[in-house]
Amino acid sequence: MLELDDVRVHYGRVQALHGLSLKVEQGEIVALLGNNGAGKTTTLSAASGLVRPSGGTIRFDGRDISAAHPWDVVAAGLVHVPEGRRVFSTLTVLENLQLGGYLVKDQRVVAERIEHVYELLPLLAERRAQQGGTLSGGEQQMLAIGRALVAGPKMLMLDEPSMGLAPLVVAAVMQVIRTVSEQGTTVLLVEQNARAALKITDRAYVIDQGVTTIEGDAATLARDPRIIEAYLGA
Repeated sequence: MLELDDVRVHYGRVQALHGLSLKVEQGEIVALLGNNGAGKTTTLSAASGLVRPSGGTIRFDGRDISAAHPWDVVAAGLVHVPEGRRVFSTLTVLENLQLGGYLVKDQRVVAERIEHVYELLPLLAERRAQQGGTLSGGEQQMLAIGRALVAGPKMLMLDEPSMGLAPLVVAAVMQVIRTVSEQGTTVLLVEQNARAALKITDRAYVIDQGVTTIEGDAATLARDPRIIEAYLGA
């Protein structure tokens, strides 16, 4: 569904991705692991059109999106939930969700998708009239995921959804991601919490200095001494 082939990204004179390649098949949850500054966020930003690659090819659902605008990427069905949640703090939960459907012309479809989000995340239904900025960190993360779902994604890219959250909340967020996958949405997950990520993913890639250095199925990587030493703290 998503394939990055020899992708290079520069920020001015600084090169962030040095020929990165990866692929995500339809129906998978794939984790992208790595230390801070390894290029994980840049990888998602390149795929979603927020930064323009200086080389290589990005294909989504059979279409070359290397030079696509972010809104065209969303319209194609690839939706990015950025690091830090970035909810609209002065808008209500409902208004945040409605903005997720900005590109959807049929408002009945938007309303149906919002109701589906409420079924998946009942807490948002309870908070629908509450301003986004007054929610807890975990609630804001759920809202960010819910807002993305209203766009009707074929695939979700999530950047550090567990950042700053308590362990119980992290578990709840990971369960939501798994449920979204079970309901038919492909997922690419960037996550510092490798232990939590490897529990719910099918496969994983490790990025180091802008290239993929390790890849494999999640269960195997969870037993890999290199992964254990670098990311699992054991």
